[in-house]
Amino acid sequence: MSDDVNILLTLLFDQIQPYDRIKAKGLPENITACLNKLVVVKLNGGLGTSMGCKGPKSLISVRNENTFLDLTVQQIEVQLQNSEQLCSVNIQRSSWISGSCFQIPLCSFFCSILTKPLMPMCRSMGVNGENTEAWYPPGHGDIYASFCNSGVLDKLLAEGREYIFVSNIDNLGATVDLFILHHLMSQPADKRCEFIMEVTDKTRADVKGGTLIQYEDHLRLLEIAQVPKAHVDEFKSVTKFKIFNTNNLWISLPAIKRLQEKNSMDLEIIVNPKLETAVGAAIKSFKNAMGVNVPRSRFLPVKTSSDLLLVMSNLYSLDAGSLTMSKKREFPTTPHVKLGSSFTKDFLTRFENIPDMLELDHLTVSGDVTFGKNVSLKVKRIIKGA
Repeated sequence: MSDDVNILLTLLFDQIQPYDRIKAKGLPENITACLNKLVVVKLNGGLGTSMGCKGPKSLISVRNENTFLDLTVQQIEVQLQNSEQLCSVNIQRSSWISGSCFQIPLCSFFCSILTKPLMPMCRSMGVNGENTEAWYPPGHGDIYASFCNSGVLDKLLAEGREYIFVSNIDNLGATVDLFILHHLMSQPADKRCEFIMEVTDKTRADVKGGTLIQYEDHLRLLEIAQVPKAHVDEFKSVTKFKIFNTNNLWISLPAIKRLQEKNSMDLEIIVNPKLETAVGAAIKSFKNAMGVNVPRSRFLPVKTSSDLLLVMSNLYSLDAGSLTMSKKREFPTTPHVKLGSSFTKDFLTRFENIPDMLELDHLTVSGDVTFGKNVSLKVKRIIKGA
């Protein structure tokens, strides 16, 4: 594998552009016209069980009682205000959430397969059967078929939309980037890029993230679940595979239509405890696909209670739905935080105030621990409770 990997990295040099090169092209002359051709799609399938949430993760309060949905809409509203188009946009407000959202229910389900024998669990059950374990969501790769089958794709094309910006709703750094949008819109129609995957530099905290490889003249997304066990350590290497997929994706709507009609959207199956597909795996099917190596600030995921503590702290300031690293922090990287299992179910009850973390490098907490008021964490702290 080693020799092959070296060849792949050489071939990828021209297909993964540095963000600064994209940014150097400047902003579009007509920002409004560009935004009118864009649709923002947030993947909202996570349940937030790693943070003790029993419902949709998007309803967790992140900062100042703002949920992920609240922050997402604030980001979009500011973008529209900047383009002087806020008055022409109708943002639907849902009665069952505390914030605002564009709400399009796109979801399919697959039948679970028993290990022994290899038979479907739900072959004699209806969709509304009592055994909910018989069905499972097929992963966000289902977005293409769901867009097409629901009629949403045709509706968007009829409105003159050309691209969708897809990202995970728990990635607070995934805002609409006008430089990338301008790059897409400024190319000649016959050479226009149909798919951009935002990647960023890998750190030791990201060793499991999917990466881009070159295979059979196409860019492909390689996930750790697809790597043979003998090569997993090589896949995790931060020196060999230097970038990983943020799942911030820019995808051509006409191209999705073409590929769906030809039934040529071939997504590899990722084998976990269940079978799934990934939205980024479709990159190989699109013309002129490329990666853009973006700054780390565009990847700020909140997957665990440890991540939640970071974004709630004074490490970040909140402005119009976007979190930015405090200028008072001397280091550009975030601290490594590892909270024990006791912080999963009753996270907020363990903090009278969120600690000052501006000078923190590393924090590990285990056992029954609570934090009082005006706590300041600095350098490296390992705290063990009973």
